[in-house]
Amino acid sequence: MTSPRRTYGADDSDADRLVPPLPRRPALRALPSPRTVESVDLPRSQEGPQPQRLLTTLLGDYWHGRREHLPSAALVRLLADFDVTVVGARAALSRLARRGVLESSKAGRFTFYGLTAQASAVVLANVHRIRAFGQGDEPWDGRWTVAAFTLPEEQRDVRHVVRSRLRWLGFAPLYDGMWVSPRPLAEQARRVFTELDVLAATVLTTTVDVRRPGPRPPMAAWDLSELRGRYEEFIATYTPLRDRVVAGDVPAGSAEALVARTELLDAWRRFPALDPDLPLALLPERWPRAAARDLFAETFDALGPLAADRVRVLIGESAPELAPLVSHLTMSG
Repeated sequence: MTSPRRTYGADDSDADRLVPPLPRRPALRALPSPRTVESVDLPRSQEGPQPQRLLTTLLGDYWHGRREHLPSAALVRLLADFDVTVVGARAALSRLARRGVLESSKAGRFTFYGLTAQASAVVLANVHRIRAFGQGDEPWDGRWTVAAFTLPEEQRDVRHVVRSRLRWLGFAPLYDGMWVSPRPLAEQARRVFTELDVLAATVLTTTVDVRRPGPRPPMAAWDLSELRGRYEEFIATYTPLRDRVVAGDVPAGSAEALVARTELLDAWRRFPALDPDLPLALLPERWPRAAARDLFAETFDALGPLAADRVRVLIGESAPELAPLVSHLTMSG
């Protein structure tokens, strides 16, 4: 299963918008501690196969944990399977290196790249998050975390970062400056405000009787009808792919396997920001999250060896000694 593609070049404006200038953003040079790993500036998840995000996704999936650098020619060739032009691929490599996501080395006239230690830590944190998402119903203690803040208009870039970070943690906006989560995330929210120098902010934990009538209960922060529709659309879209993989209709070592697995991951990893594992006690009956998660895990893992074979072929064209080192992530750990 493949989807329509665009061709991306160096002047792709969406790629340029991936990293707007953000004042007071934490520096990227120091190695991250577990407390700050969510703040690292990896490419944003946006619609379509952005070259910078594709590179970090591919390296995180098939080159995770490796410190060896890959030749730029191999990375350009990998992106070609996604219809990224040579110019667009090399521009993405340069931008990621300037931002501290990639580090480079040279051997003669050839350039090699790999994820920095900091970026690798962020990728690993994201992998853990995806693996944990939707696995079961974590008991809910009935308490809500509320994070409230205000920022002046001249700090709208910082406001954007605060919102992105809170959503990454699993908050949703009940009102413009009041975000809520049914999970114990008070310390993480305070850390966001501290790191971004947001002084007009408060974080508290409270209980709410969801049965009591009120102007706007916390669960109103999530549009459950839309969220259900997204899960059902995911299931409808990727069930045929799962069936084809199980039937052996997706060839090992094919560009189709690589592209399909990456598109599947890209579609699934949007859900944790939309649904922070909302407790089943707060959700309608027959909630489709578990079925969607099972479909994703089965299909992603089944495509793993097929897509990894493709990556080995492409890396082997430039660096045959590195090709056997390719591996792939699984949702089982």
